[in-house]
Amino acid sequence: MREILIIRLGALGDFVLSFPAFAAIRAAYPRARITLLTTAPFEAIAKAAPWFDEVRIDTRPAWWNLPGVWKTARALRGFDFVFDLQTSSRSSRYFLLAGRPGWSGIAPGCSNPHANPARNKMHTIERQIDQLRMAGIRIFPPPERAWLSALGSRHDVAQPYALLVPGAAKDQRKRWPVERFGQLAVELAEQGMTPVIIGGPAERRAGGVISARCPTAVDLTGKTSIADLAALGEGAAVAVGGDTGPLHVIASMGAPTLALFSAAGVPAQAAPRGPMGAFAKVIQVPALDTLPVGRVLEALPK
Repeated sequence: MREILIIRLGALGDFVLSFPAFAAIRAAYPRARITLLTTAPFEAIAKAAPWFDEVRIDTRPAWWNLPGVWKTARALRGFDFVFDLQTSSRSSRYFLLAGRPGWSGIAPGCSNPHANPARNKMHTIERQIDQLRMAGIRIFPPPERAWLSALGSRHDVAQPYALLVPGAAKDQRKRWPVERFGQLAVELAEQGMTPVIIGGPAERRAGGVISARCPTAVDLTGKTSIADLAALGEGAAVAVGGDTGPLHVIASMGAPTLALFSAAGVPAQAAPRGPMGAFAKVIQVPALDTLPVGRVLEALPK
C-alpha cells in the first residue's frame, strides 16, 4: 500500500488515545504516504507528529450541503487503504464517498470490518489495537511523545507543581464542585506544591474561584495550547481532574494522575492512560458532589 488514509475526527481525549494506533500504522507501513483526515483543532499538532505525511481537514458539512460533501469526497479519494479510527456513523458513510477502497472500520460492506461484538465495551486503546489486528497489523510500538512536549511551554511554573483540571464535558454530572478544587489547592499548597489551574476559556470562572481560595495558585485557564498541556504534564508531581480531554494529554505524558468519575462516565472505556498504557488512578462515585476533598487527598498517586 502506497497511499494510506487515517480518519480521526473526535474530541481531544479521543485523539490522544489514538496515538498508539497512529504509531502502529506508521510502523507497519514505513514507506507508505500516510494522510490524516481530522478536524481543525488538531491540525497543528498533527502536522508536527512523526506519523503523518499530510494532514487534511474535515469541516464535517451537513449532508444537505452538497458542495461541502463533494469537497469531503475529494479529500477521501485516491487511497489504497483507509483506517477509520473514528468508527462513527458519519465516518462510516465516508466509505461510500471514498469509492469503497480497502477499509478498516465498521462501515457495512468494508473489506476489513472490526467484527468484535464486544468492541463497544472496550477502552479506546484496546479497541483500536484489536481493530488494527483484524486488519493485519501485528507490531504495536510505544508512541513517541517528546515531539509534542517540545512544542509547548511550562509557563515558568516552579516545581513541584500539581495540575488541577476543573473542567469537563458540558454534562455537569462529570464536574467535581469547583469549591472543592479550591480546598484541594489549599491542601496541596500546604504540602509545598504550586497548584496550577488548567482549562480553556470556559473555565476562567473556575480558575478565579480556585485562585481566590488559594492565592498561591497559578491560573493558566485560557492560556495553554495542547502542546503546553503536554509540557506541563511531563513535569507535574500530580494531576487531578474529571473526565476531560486535557487530563488525557497530561496523563499521557507521565504525570501521576487521579481521574474523578461520576456514574455518568465509564472509566473502563474512557479513563486516561499513561505513556506506556497504564490506567490512571480513578475514583468513581455515583455523584461527584458527594466526593469529599479528604478522600481525593488520600487517593493521590505518589
